[in-house]
Amino acid sequence: MNLHQLRFVREAVRQNYNLTDAAKALFTSQPGVSKAIIELEEELGVDIFTRHGKRIRGLTEPGRLVLSSVELIMQEIDSLKRIGKEYAAQDSGSFTIATTHTQARYTLPKVVQAFMQKYPKVRLSLLQGNPKQIAEMVQRDQADLAIATESIAAIDGLITLPCYQWEHVVVVPPDHPLLKIKSVTLEEVAEHHIITYDAAFAGRSRIDQAFEKRGLKPDVLLEAIDADVIKTYVELGMGVGIIAGMAFDPERDRNLRAIPAGHLFGMNVSRVAVKQGAYLRSYIYTFIELLAPTLNRKLIEQAMKGEHENYEL
Repeated sequence: MNLHQLRFVREAVRQNYNLTDAAKALFTSQPGVSKAIIELEEELGVDIFTRHGKRIRGLTEPGRLVLSSVELIMQEIDSLKRIGKEYAAQDSGSFTIATTHTQARYTLPKVVQAFMQKYPKVRLSLLQGNPKQIAEMVQRDQADLAIATESIAAIDGLITLPCYQWEHVVVVPPDHPLLKIKSVTLEEVAEHHIITYDAAFAGRSRIDQAFEKRGLKPDVLLEAIDADVIKTYVELGMGVGIIAGMAFDPERDRNLRAIPAGHLFGMNVSRVAVKQGAYLRSYIYTFIELLAPTLNRKLIEQAMKGEHENYEL
């Protein structure tokens, strides 16, 4: 048994059981991958994959258990490599953050700037996607951590911790009638065309749930992943916008006004997620502390060990 065989099994599953694609991803030959997997099966005495002719089609029952062990072994190997790299170069290396557009555009710039001042030799990468996509990036070791509001708190294999709370705001032109109302209600918002986030982003589920509980069916005219796009169409007078409060800047958005809407849609919590059992380099702890001053290395390490699972803001 060798590491190449384990890598081939894992990559075959990741490439949807296509051995040609697995071989390309690992810069080797398809016959070599196939032979290595067969040799591993013979050594273990079980079939890892179901087959139709020479093609593999899926995992057998023992194959699922083998894959689970392979993932753990490969994760430990990756951790060993990272430990070596960190102690060889404490203040340099690579760091990949997977996040949503809202976080990347409005929350992270100041954090990234402060981080790069502390660690100018670290090569930082930002990957963007919806919450499901960025969670998968962490699960597949394509990113070191994920930052989002929706959907990442209950995903298997991830440790998530709360960073900060925020509320939505209703954005309107300066002469809009909603600005004359002391405390805007959902019914009053629902009287207008609504422009807001796509269903996967920035607390959209809370918006939908709030209207549903009141028996309201708002006219959602336009959905977008970008608050700047939403604000553009609000400026054109096409409707009222519902966006994350962090995405509104009175100086930058001088042609709009924001109405706080926490009393309508509740408070949202943005979270940071890391892979369970992953080895975090020291500067990643620093980044998390810059992002969320309520978190510190000790608390994060306790969470990684399975302690303080119910920690909330």
